[in-house]
Amino acid sequence: MKRHNYLCRVKDLSTEIFFKTARSGGKGGQNVNKVETMVEALWLISASGLFTSEEKELITNKLARRINKEGYLHVKSSETRSQLENKQIAKAKLEELVAKSLIVPVKRKPSKISKATKERRLESKRKESEKKEMRRKDWE
Repeated sequence: MKRHNYLCRVKDLSTEIFFKTARSGGKGGQNVNKVETMVEALWLISASGLFTSEEKELITNKLARRINKEGYLHVKSSETRSQLENKQIAKAKLEELVAKSLIVPVKRKPSKISKATKERRLESKRKESEKKEMRRKDWE
C-alpha cells in the first residue's frame, strides 16, 4: 500500500491569502503595547482558482470548524515577536491544513479469516466443551 506525503502536494496560496494584524499578548515588554505582531491569515475558499470544485468542497467539509460565516478559512499566529515571522508561520499552517484536508483516506478492506484459523478455533472449542462435559458426570 502506497502512502502519499501530503507535503509534496502543497500549493502556494500566497497570492490568495490576505493578512490581518493585531496586538499580541505574551512576552515583548513595552513593545507588546505598540506593535501589532499577531497575524491572522484569511483565505476565501470559494474564490480560489487553485482548486477544483470537488477539492473546495472537500476542504470546506473537513475544515468546517475553522471557516467563518463569510467563507474564510482563518489561522492565527502569535508565536514570535516578529510580524513577518508570524505571517510566514500562519501561511505555512494554512497551507498544511489545506494539504491535509485534501487527503482522502483509503477504504479498509476486511481481511478474510483463513480455513486453518477457523479449524483451530473450532477444535479448541471442542476441547473446552469436552473438558467441561467431563466435569459434569456423576462419580457416585
